[in-house]
Amino acid sequence: MKFNTKIPKGFKEYYDNELQFYRLSLLKGDLFQAWNHLERSHIIGQSYPFEHTYSHWLMLKFGFRQKNVKEVLGQVVRLLVGGWKSFINHVPLGNTGGANVPPLKRMPIPNDIEKLLDIE
Repeated sequence: MKFNTKIPKGFKEYYDNELQFYRLSLLKGDLFQAWNHLERSHIIGQSYPFEHTYSHWLMLKFGFRQKNVKEVLGQVVRLLVGGWKSFINHVPLGNTGGANVPPLKRMPIPNDIEKLLDIE
C-alpha cells in the first residue's frame, strides 16, 4: 500500500496557483470562478492529506460565506474523512469535492489537469 504524505513540488505549484486564482476571483466578486478554482485545487490536491483537507476547509468557508447549509454540512463530513483517504491513496480521481457531488464518485478530469497528473 502506498502512503501519500507530501505533494510533489510540481503539483504543489499548480495547486497553489489554483488557490491564488480562487482568492483573486473572490476579491473580484466572481463567485462562480472562485468556486471553479476551489474544485480544481481539490482535483490536484486530493491525493495528499494536507492539500485535500485545506481545499475542503476553503470550501467550508465558501459555504458559510454563501449561507449554503448543504455545502457547509457536506464539507464538515468531507473534512472528517478526506485527509485519511488521501493518506492511504484511496480517493475518487477527478471528484471536484463539493457537496453537489457524491464524495466517492470518480469524475472526468479536466484535460490540463489530466496532463499534469499524467493519467492514462
